[in-house]
Amino acid sequence: MIKYKHYRSRGLAYLVHHGTPQSRQLCPAHKLDWLSNPSFCVETVTTLSQQTEEAAALVSEGSPLTRSPLKSELSDESDSNRNLRQASRKKKKEKKKKRKHQHHKKTKRKRGQSSSSGSEPDTDSEKDKSPGGLRGRNRGPETLCQEKNAAAAAAAAAAGPRCVWLEDIQALTGETFRTDKKPDPANWEYKSLYRGDIARYKRKGDSCLGINPKKQCISWEGASTGKKRAHKHVERYFTKKNVGLMNADGVAVSSKTDPPSSAPISFIPVKDSDDVVPPVTTWLNPLGIYDQSTTQWLQGQGPSEQESKQPDSQPDREDTLLKARVEEFNRRVRENPRDTQLWMAFVAFQDEVMRSPGLYAIEEGEQEKRKRSLKLILEKKLAILERAIDSNPSSVDLKLAKLKLCTEFWEPSTLVKEWQKLIFLHPNNTALWQKYLLFCQSQFSTFSISKIHSLYGKCLSTLSAVKDGSILSHPELPGTEEAMFALFLQQCHFLRQAGHAEKAVSLFQAMVDFTFFKPDSVKDLPTRGQVEFFEPFWDSGEPRAGEKGARGWRAWMHQQERGGWVVINPDDDDDEPEEDDQDIRDKTLPRWQIWLAAERSRDQRHWRPWRPDKTKKQTEEDCEDPERQVLFDDIGQSLIRLSSQALQFQLIVAFLQFLGVPAGFSPPASCLYLAMDENSIFDNGLYDEQPLTVLNLSFSGVSCVGRTDQLGCRRWTRGHSREGEEFIRNIFHLVMPLFSGRERSQLCSSWLRYEIAKVIWCLHTKNKKRLKSRGKNCKKLAKNLLKEPENCNNFCLWKQYAHLEWLLGNTEDARKVFDTALSTAGSGELKDPEVCELSLLYAELELELAPDTRVATAARAVHILTRLAESSPYGPYTGQVLAINILKARKAYEHALQDCLCEGRVSDPAATASLNHLVSVVKCFMLFQYLTIGIDAAVQIYEQVFAKLKGSLSPEGPGLEASACPPSVSSVLEAVTLMHTSLLRFHMKVSVYPLAPLRQALSEALKLYPGNQVLWRSYVQLQSKSHSASKTRRFFGAITRSSEPLEPWLFAIEAEKMRKRLVETVQRVDGREVYATIPETGLTHRIRALFENAIRSEHGSQCPLLWRMYLSFLVSLGNKDRSKGVFYKALQSCPWAKALYMDAVEYFPDEMQEILDLMTEKELRVRLPLEELELLLED
Repeated sequence: MIKYKHYRSRGLAYLVHHGTPQSRQLCPAHKLDWLSNPSFCVETVTTLSQQTEEAAALVSEGSPLTRSPLKSELSDESDSNRNLRQASRKKKKEKKKKRKHQHHKKTKRKRGQSSSSGSEPDTDSEKDKSPGGLRGRNRGPETLCQEKNAAAAAAAAAAGPRCVWLEDIQALTGETFRTDKKPDPANWEYKSLYRGDIARYKRKGDSCLGINPKKQCISWEGASTGKKRAHKHVERYFTKKNVGLMNADGVAVSSKTDPPSSAPISFIPVKDSDDVVPPVTTWLNPLGIYDQSTTQWLQGQGPSEQESKQPDSQPDREDTLLKARVEEFNRRVRENPRDTQLWMAFVAFQDEVMRSPGLYAIEEGEQEKRKRSLKLILEKKLAILERAIDSNPSSVDLKLAKLKLCTEFWEPSTLVKEWQKLIFLHPNNTALWQKYLLFCQSQFSTFSISKIHSLYGKCLSTLSAVKDGSILSHPELPGTEEAMFALFLQQCHFLRQAGHAEKAVSLFQAMVDFTFFKPDSVKDLPTRGQVEFFEPFWDSGEPRAGEKGARGWRAWMHQQERGGWVVINPDDDDDEPEEDDQDIRDKTLPRWQIWLAAERSRDQRHWRPWRPDKTKKQTEEDCEDPERQVLFDDIGQSLIRLSSQALQFQLIVAFLQFLGVPAGFSPPASCLYLAMDENSIFDNGLYDEQPLTVLNLSFSGVSCVGRTDQLGCRRWTRGHSREGEEFIRNIFHLVMPLFSGRERSQLCSSWLRYEIAKVIWCLHTKNKKRLKSRGKNCKKLAKNLLKEPENCNNFCLWKQYAHLEWLLGNTEDARKVFDTALSTAGSGELKDPEVCELSLLYAELELELAPDTRVATAARAVHILTRLAESSPYGPYTGQVLAINILKARKAYEHALQDCLCEGRVSDPAATASLNHLVSVVKCFMLFQYLTIGIDAAVQIYEQVFAKLKGSLSPEGPGLEASACPPSVSSVLEAVTLMHTSLLRFHMKVSVYPLAPLRQALSEALKLYPGNQVLWRSYVQLQSKSHSASKTRRFFGAITRSSEPLEPWLFAIEAEKMRKRLVETVQRVDGREVYATIPETGLTHRIRALFENAIRSEHGSQCPLLWRMYLSFLVSLGNKDRSKGVFYKALQSCPWAKALYMDAVEYFPDEMQEILDLMTEKELRVRLPLEELELLLED
């Protein structure tokens, strides 16, 4: 009875729920089609019939209503199954008793419902009675439904008041279901019945009685009785969980373990492709297209145990391999505890261990925590390093690695103490000193100019004591003198960038006297004793290097021994009018603009130390700015001894380059990126117009003294003020007599190149008045230098003088100078590298003349290069060169090239001349082949030399070496590559030629020389013409990952900025507003990502130029909040760079007071305080 009642209630709910508004006849014939469902089998109908008869008998006995004929028939026919019914009734009663205590409250509620429903009149229930039974198969569907309904009512009455329907307790006469012929339009509108018309019930489970759950199921509509599951949002790729999954290693894919073959293959083999057996066609797989797993699924079978365990074997195998590597590392460090490289490799291996899935995971979820936990990795690395240091207490590399690791979670004061302990233990290690100075410079919280300046002095004085042998416990290490000179240059650039240019210039002045004008009586003393003797000379008021009347320390000391100098009063006519020192020219400008202009003006004029002029009876109290005076205590500790002739000459060249003279010197790699602070490295200048003969000034992004220009200003050598120019001339007059030969020639060439650079600036600015005076002075200097006896045959000076005449437009005069110089060379010019360079420049200048005269000038160039290869003296151009002379010249060039290649294989310093000769011959031969045959012949010469020299290439630092250093095979190959690319650029300018050869040549060269700025400028300029940036980005990515220099990062940023400017130029209308006609494709985000990655590199975090570029880019986007954040972040890494503070004043004028207070706190040089500015504005 319970099963039937449960089924009855659900069946009613199902029928009512699926009613339609067209007809409310709920049991017509076509509504009972569900009875034909095969799941309702004959056995089920028989059981239900027996239960119906039993219910009818119970109703006839206990009910006072009149029995219908149907009930009597059912009771008579049920005698044969009485025993079966009694057995089933006992089982149901037992189940009912077990559930009775669970439904006690529910039963009470239903009794109340049955008592209330029993009081209704009997007239309505009489309509529900209908004769018939379920066994009457010949009766109609309506009779069958009525009989079933009556049986259900009897069953409900027999079951008690547990579940009672309103219709069940009425008279069983008439129809069971009601007929409602009025349609309800709401059903069409809401697509479902009104919830009040649906019977309430609780479904236990999602199954239904009478169906086979293995083959059939019912989809219940409406709300489920189960708990509602929370909606799980789809996570994006940037969430923490997905980022962790991306960091996890993927499943390793392995092919067949065949022995590797050297022969190239044309396809990627598939694993076990040869052993695959074609599937057999069966009745399940008639076409033979299903694999084994699909066939098993169709048969209802699962995979075997080995196959089911196969996916889990991959992580297990990875864990096993990783554990084996950990054990191998532990065994090796246990057996070789002195191997520091092995310990460092073990520390680096911890990153791979933490990225591995589940090697050390103890419980679920710990794996992701360990991958995200940086502190866990740091602690594990620190434990390994401490073990390594215990085994190797004298290893500096291990201690440096520990200090670098502890930077993440130690306080700055604790780190400084640890650094001091390490320096105390290793005072002779120059690399350690360099890293210690960088660390102290970059600590913003403890930074001040005076503290770092004294730290440099302590470093150099300690290393000088080690070099002299005063510190007996620590001997001098190899390369100490070169490292001391690099640290000295780093200190000078540090003072220049901080605004203390006077101290930096005084350091160079003192080093010139201390190195070249040292008295013989103190040469044998240690450095400290020499410095003590030098102090009286510095404080005596004697003119120093660069000042008028400077004689040097030695002459002063000799004269002091004789009784002192005789002071001669100068004539009053020598006084020249001083320049206008007015700081403020326009008071209507904003306050911050006035301050910036005045500050830059004073930086430009006041970079020389102030000295009291005794002729004007000045004293030290007459100085308006005490900071301009440099005392001996500011420079005494930083004086070092340079015994090497090469380092002594580099000192002079570095001083000239510091003053803005293009002497061809580049700072050492250890301090190059610290000194970079202006973006002249991106300026092509006249390279696009004159790719062959452009004057490369090679400032390498390092600003000269007195220049704090705005970022983006083009770098031209404009010269200094009158006093500054006189200072530079005095330096040349003082130091040129100290050298001879090649070094003196280089100094003369640098001086003349400096004057020519100022002429080029006048040509660029089209200042005709100044151009005339500068050109006149430059020609006068060139003639005076050539008049000196040692410079008569100096072809470098002849070349510079002729180039000057050519630049001034005097082409015929320049040709006369070239012809005169070549005629004095005599025969055998091809063996002299200077004559080769002179002829090469002459031919290139002729080749770059106007297009209308290119045929005639090309003939002149062929004549020049042909006469160079002949044994006869040079003669002026008379006409076309004969073919036989061209063939003879080509043979001469080939023999000379072979001889130079054989000599150039020797890489010792004695081969300097042969290497210079090789560079000159290759350049001349390439240009000769280009003029006589074509560009392909010139490229063939380059490829031949490249193949010969690449095998003997020695691993060296990137970039061009200093001119004072002897050239190596690497520098030779670099110079030849520059000639090759310049020739290709010129050919593309004058004729149609594809970009691919030049792009390939630049790519190959930049892989070898990633620090060459000239090659990078050419590459970026070339790639800017391409519409597709994918190749450029891939190339930059490969170079930045494989090389240490910072130039690839800088030029990658510049290339993306050029592309962004190009897009904005296309989008602009009338130069005003930007219209998004072309998508930007994320250039802004890409540039910002490049900046962030570059800053995280080894050299990028402490490069002022990179931070200035980043700040300027963010300000150009208009995001001032983010720009301020980057500015303060830059101060954490480069707190000494005054240019950063001045850029911030320009970008954030409202924060000027705060920025100047910060500069004053950190002791940066502020030449115009705000109080003085207010007084000047009031006046």
